[in-house]
Amino acid sequence: MQGPFIKHYMMTAGPTPLPPAVSGAMAEPILYHRAPAFVELYANCLEGLKRVFQTENDVLTFAASGSGGMESAVANLASAGKALVASCGKFGERWAELNEAFGADYVHHDFGWGNRVEPDELERVIAENGGDFKVVYTTLSETSTGVVNDVERLTQVAHDAGAIIVIDAVSGLGAIPIPQDEWGVDVIAAGSQKALMCPPGLGFASPNQKALDLAAGVQSRAYYFDWQKTLKGQRKDPPDSPFTPAVSIFMGLDVALRMIEDEGLENVFERHRQLGGAARAAVKGLGLELFGPEDERANVVTAFKVPEGVDGGKLPKLLRDRYNITANGGQNQLKGKILRIAHTGYFGAFDIILSVAAIEMALRDLGADVEVGAGVAAAQRVFQEAGVPAGAPA
Repeated sequence: MQGPFIKHYMMTAGPTPLPPAVSGAMAEPILYHRAPAFVELYANCLEGLKRVFQTENDVLTFAASGSGGMESAVANLASAGKALVASCGKFGERWAELNEAFGADYVHHDFGWGNRVEPDELERVIAENGGDFKVVYTTLSETSTGVVNDVERLTQVAHDAGAIIVIDAVSGLGAIPIPQDEWGVDVIAAGSQKALMCPPGLGFASPNQKALDLAAGVQSRAYYFDWQKTLKGQRKDPPDSPFTPAVSIFMGLDVALRMIEDEGLENVFERHRQLGGAARAAVKGLGLELFGPEDERANVVTAFKVPEGVDGGKLPKLLRDRYNITANGGQNQLKGKILRIAHTGYFGAFDIILSVAAIEMALRDLGADVEVGAGVAAAQRVFQEAGVPAGAPA
């Protein structure tokens, strides 16, 4: 279905849809990054990021994607000592790839795609490998499978073993809780292109003092991603950046952070809880099977198994080309086996209802025995029972 008046819907886990106000701000004339107007905006963003990270740490910013924030952590900590990568999907495996690239001394334990990194199992793995780790790397929300890990407990396990913990929160930050200071998370890496409702182009790292001290005590392998260099600039009054920042994205981020603050962070989390709950209800209403353990915290991406007899490789393409819905299929060994519905950032109730309606029709087109309307009705019931439908920020 094509044509100039046909709307297209992006239900991917990143990049995610942009609020019109964010797009509008980025269309304004660009600012010189040393001019007072931008310096003030930059300072506002640095403070606003702290509120989303729920931290008093400096949130270090880089012109990069979320993977740049992750790379900054490994670049600064690779020489700190033995590391453990605890992965449960494609993006957890990226921690291992980064440690390999920087020549770090590391152990990689794969907990299995679709599984959680269970705290008790992590404790066992640490003990079986000598227990002398300095850094543990893992993931908050594993975008490739929809699984959300219990970062609070994982942090306790890492600390009990004498290690710091570094979390990839690229898809989860701003959608599900990860209060950095309250939980004692040592480093959080994130990006602009998901729940922060901006385009790709800003990577973040929020190291606490313990992580900064550990990094400062070893030879950094970073230049652009050097934490100390960025920290020195951001702590100036007014703050500065050692390199040219992504000015236009900061202009959008300034608006997006104010939208999050206006909605209220707890209300943002509640909206995502409703969206995730409705998506899971829709999958079950259609008689389909969720991929991975059912978890009320898994409110970033909902993944379900493509039913037997359906060509899972065709499903995302059919959704895109016939129904104008861009959704993610599976990656690597899950290609053609699952479909992922994203709901992180600028999403509301009717984005879920519309997407489920299209998925029902596409599955029927591919020969699945599903009842059209059953998933939609199940999602609607979740929103109605919540009292007020989850609405994306205005």
